[in-house]
Amino acid sequence: MNNTLAAIGEALIDFIPDRNGCDFNDVTAFSPKVGGAPANVCAAFSILGGSSRMLTQLGSDPFGRKIIGELDRVGVDTSCISLTDEANTALAFVSLAQNGDRTFSFYRKPSADMLYKAESIKETYFNNVFALHFCSVSIGDFPMKQAHKHAIELMRERNGIVSFDPNLRFNLWDSRQALYEAVREFIPLSDIVKLSEDEVGFVTGENSIEKAAQQLFGQGVKLVLYTCGSNGAYAFTKNVKAFSPALKVSAVDTTGAGDGFTGAFLWSLRKMCSVPDELEKLTENELIESLNFANRFCALSVQKKGAIASYPTLDEMQKINY
Repeated sequence: MNNTLAAIGEALIDFIPDRNGCDFNDVTAFSPKVGGAPANVCAAFSILGGSSRMLTQLGSDPFGRKIIGELDRVGVDTSCISLTDEANTALAFVSLAQNGDRTFSFYRKPSADMLYKAESIKETYFNNVFALHFCSVSIGDFPMKQAHKHAIELMRERNGIVSFDPNLRFNLWDSRQALYEAVREFIPLSDIVKLSEDEVGFVTGENSIEKAAQQLFGQGVKLVLYTCGSNGAYAFTKNVKAFSPALKVSAVDTTGAGDGFTGAFLWSLRKMCSVPDELEKLTENELIESLNFANRFCALSVQKKGAIASYPTLDEMQKINY
């Protein structure tokens, strides 16, 4: 049975500020933490005990080596990561509000991941893979976009699940229209689409998640995840709607929380289905089980700083009651 999660896209260094509630001008120190949405999803999946594989390119620099070392440490397969001297590893400086919400300043013009080519991807990268996950950061007009399309084609040939979290980062794009067109181009290639409450209107033009989900189903999407932060999370298929309330905790840092949610949800989902057609057969109770698990994972994660560094193991999740 295929049980490995693959992800393609950026892996980078998040520089986390030494204090919350201030802008960049007032930060006196940053701590480097490994991040990047697809890498975070792989890490969450592996930390929970699953098998994951990261497809990307890093610079042949200390930051690239740090990322590989950290992903290796948490059990992510890094054998599919390429190294290059053409560009440096991507960096993101994070500013944290008092409630843990964050803004980003990226150093990525270009970064090594953007130059990752389709021909770098081998068919063997998809051995035993049940799902491929990606985000929108790396589907701009550069070689990594074609690498995404090639990876999706290889996943489709194996009847695997394709998961897409737009994870909108407007300041990385020349225009909002360019980002919109890229996201809309990849939605019909996806079986699962995850949207946060502040992304639904931009991506679908709808104010209601129910109407947005119906639109996405019309484009071939089989499962829609909708996260609302402290207001919980929903899952929709053509047949059922499921809801899970968020656990009430005091957030320190929400960096990587959405990625952790996705990784935890996919970890739980893997036990229930492994091919796209099975997604539409999931029951409300099965979806609630996966949503509850992902929300619990996030509740523990946001109480620590960083993304991967904050992710709990399955044993840690079982020991804490809310």
